[in-house]
Amino acid sequence: MRVREPGRVPVAAFDRAPVAVLVTGGEAHRLLYANDAFRSMFGDLPIGASVRQGLRDLLGQDTLAVLDEVRRTGEAVRLDDVSAGAGRSGGPHERLFRMSLSGIALQGGESGLLAVVQEATSEVAATWRASVMEKELARLRRRYQSIMWAGTHTVWVTGPHGDSRESQGWQRLTGQKPHESLGRGWMRALHPEDRVQAEEWWDKAGEQEISLNEVTYRVRTRDGVYRHIRFRSVPVRQNGEVVEWVGTSTDVEREWQEERRRRLLDHAAAAASDITNLEEMCQALAEVVVPELADTCDVHLLPEPNGGLPHARTVLAERLCSAVREGLPRLPLLKEHHSAEVLRQAVGLRRPAQISFPRGRPSFRHPEAVRTWVAEIGAHNVVILPIVVEGEVAAVVTACVCGDRPPISPADIDLMGQILDHTHDAIGNALRFRRTQRVALALQHSLLAEPPHVPGLELAARYEASPTAAEIGGDWYDAFVLSRGVVKLVIGDVAGHDLAAAVCMSQMRNMLRALAVDRDESPGDVLRRLNSALETLNGESTATCVLARLERDYEGLWRLAYSVAGHPPPLLVTGEGEGRFLQNAGNPLLGLSYEHPWISAVEPLPPDSTLLLYTDGLVERRGEDLGDGLERLRRCAEPLAREPLGRFCDELLTGMPVTGEDDVAMIALRVPPAGRYEGAASSSAS
Repeated sequence: MRVREPGRVPVAAFDRAPVAVLVTGGEAHRLLYANDAFRSMFGDLPIGASVRQGLRDLLGQDTLAVLDEVRRTGEAVRLDDVSAGAGRSGGPHERLFRMSLSGIALQGGESGLLAVVQEATSEVAATWRASVMEKELARLRRRYQSIMWAGTHTVWVTGPHGDSRESQGWQRLTGQKPHESLGRGWMRALHPEDRVQAEEWWDKAGEQEISLNEVTYRVRTRDGVYRHIRFRSVPVRQNGEVVEWVGTSTDVEREWQEERRRRLLDHAAAAASDITNLEEMCQALAEVVVPELADTCDVHLLPEPNGGLPHARTVLAERLCSAVREGLPRLPLLKEHHSAEVLRQAVGLRRPAQISFPRGRPSFRHPEAVRTWVAEIGAHNVVILPIVVEGEVAAVVTACVCGDRPPISPADIDLMGQILDHTHDAIGNALRFRRTQRVALALQHSLLAEPPHVPGLELAARYEASPTAAEIGGDWYDAFVLSRGVVKLVIGDVAGHDLAAAVCMSQMRNMLRALAVDRDESPGDVLRRLNSALETLNGESTATCVLARLERDYEGLWRLAYSVAGHPPPLLVTGEGEGRFLQNAGNPLLGLSYEHPWISAVEPLPPDSTLLLYTDGLVERRGEDLGDGLERLRRCAEPLAREPLGRFCDELLTGMPVTGEDDVAMIALRVPPAGRYEGAASSSAS
């Protein structure tokens, strides 16, 4: 609609203006002019209508009052953020405007008002949204920081190769000053071993194709103690290249300690369950301690209960095993006499004892070899833990640290105790078995007497205990001379591998001697009476045995009468190196009921021949037929026919591929060459 132009004001020029233009006149603010933009904003108000009345609902009384003030004073006024309701064209329920008001003179001397209005709804709304977003971001940032700090010691930013740029909390954790942690200075707080690893990783960090890096380092805290800190970081990439890393560091010491405790206890339990040999078990336990808890670990057996304390001046300890950290020399193997107060304290009080001393210079007495070793490794802290079995200290565990490693902490000493407690039953059983074994071996050796000197014969005997600690045999040999120069040879093996077998072997040896001397009868008859005695006195034991009787005939030649009770047959090797087994006098095992006669056989012994009696440990192999082992023995013995008798026995022990699962006993006799019957010697070794 075309409006008239009031007076000389060229208002038609504002028809297409992008801002709203309004001209009013008189006290009632009658509408004289409104351009298209105004009508679009506020609706189609008729010319001559009162603006006060027409816009009252849109602009409000406060804004209309300003219109009156400007008309009265003629001074220009600018109004920002004028709020108005919805116009005829709809739109938002509330709109915002900027309004410039100035007084003008109209034709006829009447005063009027010129208003220029610009809508600012979108601009103000955008500003408001930005403000709201900024406040929301600040709130979220505070939340994020709270979450981060709830489980994090530090938040940090580094360059692509680990050069620290900024961090929060690192100084509080480590005690480093801000300038000390810049660059790679923060790495100086890492444990020396971890520092090398960290430097190597960060040197190549820019080349890593990973989205998250997680690693745990030992960090020296402000109180000088190392704690395990987990580092997590993510790369920030620009144009495909890493420009920085953003990360956090969290104290996981308690979590790490608990995980290590479970892991070490599991390893110790596995070692105790899978191994029965005492030395191997203790070695496995020492390797659980090293290097996790200490740099070296030794287990010592105390031959005397409680080390002989309180009466002994020194404690005798036999080292069973030793474990050392990689790069350290091992302690020389030796039996050690200890008078150190720390050892006496651990054994006497039956609880762990600890001592620290200047690096490489312990304050207690020790063997020269130990002193040299301690100085070489730079040891400075030792912990000794007793192993108590049936109320007595049977062994001790000695752990030490060296170099820059801190002394063993009370928590780690407690963990070592838990490891021993975790495996106490297995270690106790192994130690009890070891003591039983020693008693059995002592008994066994006491019964293996030196072969007698017999004119006209050579005698040699050997005994080799099984290297497998779990096996204690009942093997024995014997030789004695009766009246008229009759020689009796015995080889036997009691079933079982324990102290009971050794005791039974002792009883059987003594009974057989008594029965062999009691009557002048064949070897078979002697074994028959021995079997009857065993049934009466010890009905549960069984044994194998060979009893041989040697005597000269009227021509002065040696003759052998023998009887075999379930034992491998004697081997006869001639001076020309031809061997054969004597198998004509076989009888059942001793300890079994047998009502038939026990047989014997007689065999002439050619001059310069060798008779060998032996136990099954020399020929038996698991899963192999006994005949194969016998044939192997024959082939091994024949070339040794002219060797001295002692060497003959030694070569058999070294030449036969024994399994080591059983003891080996043997006794050999050699008849002199024809015409030589006097002056023969005897020898034995075990």
